[in-house]
Amino acid sequence: MQPQAIVDHVVQWLTEYLDQSGMQGFVVGVSGGIDSALTSTLCALTGKPVNALNMPIHQAPDQVSRSARHIEWLEARYANVKGLTVDLTPAFSALQGTFPREIQDDLSMANTRSRLRMLTLYAVSTHHRMLVAGTGNKVEDFGVGFYTKYGDGGVDLSPIAGLMKSEVYSLARHLGIIEEIIQAPPTDGLWSDNRSDESQIGASYDELEWAMDFENRQGREKDLDARQLEVLAIYRKFNRINKHKMLPIPVCTIPDGLKRD
Repeated sequence: MQPQAIVDHVVQWLTEYLDQSGMQGFVVGVSGGIDSALTSTLCALTGKPVNALNMPIHQAPDQVSRSARHIEWLEARYANVKGLTVDLTPAFSALQGTFPREIQDDLSMANTRSRLRMLTLYAVSTHHRMLVAGTGNKVEDFGVGFYTKYGDGGVDLSPIAGLMKSEVYSLARHLGIIEEIIQAPPTDGLWSDNRSDESQIGASYDELEWAMDFENRQGREKDLDARQLEVLAIYRKFNRINKHKMLPIPVCTIPDGLKRD
């Protein structure tokens, strides 16, 4: 892996895409995690205006503080970065209060948090004529589909979706992102109990990377041990049930003959 060459490649890609779009800069939601930290830093390296948003919703204090410290770190190093904190807790609580009680299950409300953040990012991006940069990595976006449809999956471009989680960590260390973020257990920040990604999925990102590679190279299952078979089953289950997120929206094609009288 050539960290600086990859950084240069992504920064050039971001710059060219932005210039062709006619927009003015980037908006990034900063969660306190490694993916959003890397994405926001890569956007900052373009020299274009960047709005980095911290959007707590009943958030664990350590997540809010990590987000704030990363934004401070960005602002201290890049004059083109502006941080903004939007406390969405009152808005979420008000919205939740309008929902029928029977739909206020944990998963529906977790996804609603993500979609409220997407709405906020696009309000800022529209006002400032910016692009919303996605923060999903390759395993999340194309392996297990571990994101919210029209939530954190609702973006204009995806700078790090070609990088495995391990590669995200390598680039983050290369760019000097604060150690507290690098060491923090990955979490989507959508649950009141601060659960980790691994606890929700049942496998670590290293294991999921292995499973994704195994599927891509069509490895032989008879050579696997019990844990590898378990991880492979987890990967396949998430890939199957979340396929609707990863594929284009299906369109019902109407035969020409039915359109004619």
